[in-house]
Amino acid sequence: MSDTPQKINLLGLSPAKMEAFFTDLGEKKFRAQQMLKWIHQYGEPGFDNMTNMSKALRQRMSEIGEIRLPEVVYEDISKDGTRKWVMRVDGGSAIETVYIPEKERGTLCVSSQIGCALDCSFCSTGKQGFNRDLSVAEIIGQVYVAAMSFHGQGERREGKITNVVLMGMGEPLLNFDNVVDAIQLMMDDNAYGLSKRRVTLSTSGVVPMLDKLGDVTDCSLAVSLHAPNDELRNQLVPLNKKYPIKELMAATNRYLQKLPDRRKATIEYTLIDGVNDSLEHAQELAEVLRDTPCKINLIPFNPFPNSGYKRPSNNRVYRFRDHLVSQNYIVTIRSTRGDDIDAACGQLVGRVEDRTRRSERYIKAVQVDASSPGENL
Repeated sequence: MSDTPQKINLLGLSPAKMEAFFTDLGEKKFRAQQMLKWIHQYGEPGFDNMTNMSKALRQRMSEIGEIRLPEVVYEDISKDGTRKWVMRVDGGSAIETVYIPEKERGTLCVSSQIGCALDCSFCSTGKQGFNRDLSVAEIIGQVYVAAMSFHGQGERREGKITNVVLMGMGEPLLNFDNVVDAIQLMMDDNAYGLSKRRVTLSTSGVVPMLDKLGDVTDCSLAVSLHAPNDELRNQLVPLNKKYPIKELMAATNRYLQKLPDRRKATIEYTLIDGVNDSLEHAQELAEVLRDTPCKINLIPFNPFPNSGYKRPSNNRVYRFRDHLVSQNYIVTIRSTRGDDIDAACGQLVGRVEDRTRRSERYIKAVQVDASSPGENL
């Protein structure tokens, strides 16, 4: 075992922690701003090229620090322009990151954990099981890698990535401290400079952490609801057994009330054929959300092997949407993007190594059900 001290990965230092790093070196706080710009705005991985710092300081930083990125092991581009990266992180596991281009914006979907512990029944990532939380460097490194793909090293990054959503692998609120530090970097003017309206955290409803979130950041909020009543949501999102819908919506309202502007939450609702897509479900949803400032994003289910679920017909999707619109809600239908490279919502697991036995057990259970007479899943 080596006695050499592990170097500090400056990639993962939030603005406050970067200031503390330079203060400990006896340097002025403005050095932190310079370093943030070199790393996140110019994509500079080497200290030697940071010429607005003294040679002695650069030498000292190289001795105790480093700028270490996740390793890109696979990249693919969909026929619709969606891009997916698979990145290897410490320990040998892999995570997935997706970029979705649109006319006036480019949205990067970022992972916060390796796998996910919540095991939502309609999400392939949940079938992988949970490995560990990602570090700040591993979260923000996904943004760095994507930004570098559009701009060369040493070139100031502008455009391309206009929005970031913490909506990839994992439940962000279960990796609270690291996610908050990464959000601070995304929104800091010396790093990525994204607006608070353009950084969105998506949660399945970890209520205590959602309350805590409003005390430390004002990013936008998306709530993965997917069902209008507790009985059904218990089946689709097991976390609901601990934090039922009434508690979740109350916490959502508390978060919105802490924001300095009149922002709305985005309610994510995956439509599954014959499960949660009836007009009765639409009316229930309208009632549940009546007191919450929100817009609704309908997501037609993206199939993956052995899920037991099906995508609803377009007619059912439009009928569900039209009923909500008639109840005065703003409703969008998320276009399926990147499904040919397994980059669509709910599909982030295809090329990630499964380090648990959960998916194996799940497939065997489905095979047993399929071989037995009776109602389909």
